[in-house]
Amino acid sequence: QVQLVESGGGLVQAGGSLRLSCAASGSIFSVNDMGWYRQAPGKQRELVADISSGGMTNYADSVKGRFTISRDNAKNTVYLQMNPLNPEDTAVYYCYAKIMPRPGPSYHYWGQGTQVTVSS
Repeated sequence: QVQLVESGGGLVQAGGSLRLSCAASGSIFSVNDMGWYRQAPGKQRELVADISSGGMTNYADSVKGRFTISRDNAKNTVYLQMNPLNPEDTAVYYCYAKIMPRPGPSYHYWGQGTQVTVSS
């Protein structure tokens, strides 16, 4: 069984910063892409950023230059540094990972979500 556990969400004022973490654990043979999505009230879930196992990154236009995604392959952990934050970044943030639990096909796994609220 594979689990993704997120941490680091919270309430922050506009212009502030937060760092999200997401650790994958359980039956893992290899971890491929990892990343973050977010979903604001009344909106569809959208990609924020992702990172390949080799470190190639991809960002949504709305967060480029403000957010930085990184990962620690030894710890199967992905991070999202968010700075500066603005009220439009308020959402539930979900991490995901494409994981091969054993030699064979890979599957997408999701974290439980962590709330990020940015006050104006």
